[in-house]
Amino acid sequence: MTDRRAFLKLLAASPLLAGVPYIGQALAQTPSLQGIDSLVASASDALDVFDLEAVARRNIPPAHWGYLAAGVDGEETLRANQQAFSRYQLHTKRFVDLSKMGMSLDLFGTIYKSPIFLSPLGAQRAFHPEGEIGSAKAAASRGHLQVLSTVSSIGVEDVTAAYGAPIWYQLYTTNKWDITVKLVKRAEAAGCPVVAVTVDLPVGRNTESATRWARTDTRTCSSCHAAGGPDPRTRPMFSGNDMTGVGLNSSSLTWDFIKRLKDVTKMKVLIKGLESRGDAELAVKHGADGIIVSNHGGRATETGRGALEALPEVVAAVRGRIPVLVDGGVRRGTDVLKALALGATAVGIGRPYVWGLGAFGQAGVERVLDILNNELRLAMAGVGARTLRDITAASLIRKA
Repeated sequence: MTDRRAFLKLLAASPLLAGVPYIGQALAQTPSLQGIDSLVASASDALDVFDLEAVARRNIPPAHWGYLAAGVDGEETLRANQQAFSRYQLHTKRFVDLSKMGMSLDLFGTIYKSPIFLSPLGAQRAFHPEGEIGSAKAAASRGHLQVLSTVSSIGVEDVTAAYGAPIWYQLYTTNKWDITVKLVKRAEAAGCPVVAVTVDLPVGRNTESATRWARTDTRTCSSCHAAGGPDPRTRPMFSGNDMTGVGLNSSSLTWDFIKRLKDVTKMKVLIKGLESRGDAELAVKHGADGIIVSNHGGRATETGRGALEALPEVVAAVRGRIPVLVDGGVRRGTDVLKALALGATAVGIGRPYVWGLGAFGQAGVERVLDILNNELRLAMAGVGARTLRDITAASLIRKA
């Protein structure tokens, strides 16, 4: 957003426009240029998700912003997630009757109004007091799927009530099976039809940038955390359990875990964090009901590879037998279309909706969804797609 504003200012003052006075005068008189560095005052004023990012960055404390914004190591994967979308162009198609368009999606028998879903992101009260409740109400108001994190600020029962219908549950496997079973049973009892097992953090991660941001924060943890501090094991989903020696992830996880999980729950079991053909084939073999191609928003292994780049090989391995979802780096509706064209069933967003939350609470999340849905609708019209089924590989051109 800063680069765009700098460009507009430069353009307005450019001597190259001296020979085209009407353009120069128009740019100089445009109100948006006069106040180009000002933040939007309300969610409805935002024109893209980056307007909301700017407000959220002002509102959110440094340590919490670092947790949200940072990747791992040198953040190559974080950057690659977004850069991957720029390698594709839209292949336009004209003279298509677009008087009736739709973006609805059927996932495991539930109809959603959009293929865009809210990916799990923990501790959302760190970004706004409404937390996951604000996100849930926004998702429900726009007909989007919400996936709740294991380390949410608010328990699954309350978030489900706010959403007004079943949501999906993301599972950190923990290193103690009995704790894992209790988490799964609790989510199932709350009505969750799907559990998404996160498998991309078996031995932790190296969050350099987040640590640097935290060092700039002079507050004490007690100002925004309970007595247990920021330790995720103190979050509501773990209440009532002895968490001594419990870690969020298991370093000894094998494919047998999927069978064990399916034996204790009737929920559909998705695997979140797969990025290769071989793992996708094994997921189908071991009974997974779906895959979420994801690198944890560039916050897991520093592969240097964007999630979108991994998507085609996973889709090819699955061969339509189970749904393949994807998240990572989505900032525009055109990004969503590109992912759908490469075979994704649905497309997740993380940081953008939390920017909206951090900026204006529920209203901010709703604005993010409105912006992305409008951008997706316009992109669909551009490639001649009336419905999601019309979005195919033919809708894209791969840059040389």
